Amino acid sequence: MSGAARVVAHANIALAKYWGKTGDGKNLPAVPSLSLTLDAMSTTTSVAFLSELGGDEIVINRAAATAGEARRVTELLDRVRNAAGIGTAARVETANDFPTASGLASSASGFAALALAATKAAGLEWDQAKVSDLARRSSVSAARSVYGGFVTLAAAAPGAEFHAAEPLTDASDWPIALCVAVTTFAKKEVGSTDGMAHTRQTSPFYAAWVARAPELFERARRAVLAHDLEALGTCAEESAFAMHATALAARPALIYFSPTTLAAVHCVHELRRKGTLAFVTIDAGPHVKVLSHANDASRVEAALRDVPGVREVLLARPGPAAFAIGNAA
Repeated sequence: MSGAARVVAHANIALAKYWGKTGDGKNLPAVPSLSLTLDAMSTTTSVAFLSELGGDEIVINRAAATAGEARRVTELLDRVRNAAGIGTAARVETANDFPTASGLASSASGFAALALAATKAAGLEWDQAKVSDLARRSSVSAARSVYGGFVTLAAAAPGAEFHAAEPLTDASDWPIALCVAVTTFAKKEVGSTDGMAHTRQTSPFYAAWVARAPELFERARRAVLAHDLEALGTCAEESAFAMHATALAARPALIYFSPTTLAAVHCVHELRRKGTLAFVTIDAGPHVKVLSHANDASRVEAALRDVPGVREVLLARPGPAAFAIGNAA
């Protein structure tokens, strides 16, 4: 069997945060989340099943995958091979146009792209929900990057066999923007998977976070449907800081913030004090993402560029669902 496909998927940023798994080893989220897929941050992935290969060959950002990276990719490929009834090894080439493994959701776009490319290359014409479930098994946030615009992912029942994200709205009629203040190009010391497990096991605030997250999610969902930027931004800040408070209370503490992170947060709060509706959200990393009206995005971007330590500012708007761009070479 041989087949090939090439796919683009975009990163998403959770505004109602996902942080924590059900603990049953099935990679299921313990809390609901709501995200925005971004047009400015993408992963391009090609998958080719080739009979002449003796094993999977995996290249990430033009370098051979590490053992850990290769294991996660091969696990997803094995699920696809089992579903398609094939045993053919694959060549995988994937690259991001933004920093990898530093808290900018590269695993989300990466595994969404891999899931869609692998199923298409294997001849499986799955719908988006099935591809989302496949991506989720490797990276929970990847389930959301299969879709464009605003996306929701419900909390899962422990032991669930199928769990996919769902589109909420494509946001095409809502002129909003999200600026990403990149504070470092280095990989973070503690990845999200390990960080979540550590938080769940040691933080006295974790149970409170799990109890509070559904309310934050529902407020965010209603705000999106009402196109209420202030309500959504307020909720996004509450969700982000509650998530980080949970991690900070772990033993030992998980500190994803840097001095530049805090300086950028203060910058945004000062913008808001002066009348610009701008709101921060921060994932498991030091970067700061700022939600605003599209008309205010240039002002927000300029202010963030003036923050000492900010390396780059990406200006993003709602992005598309993952899509194929033809056969891989």
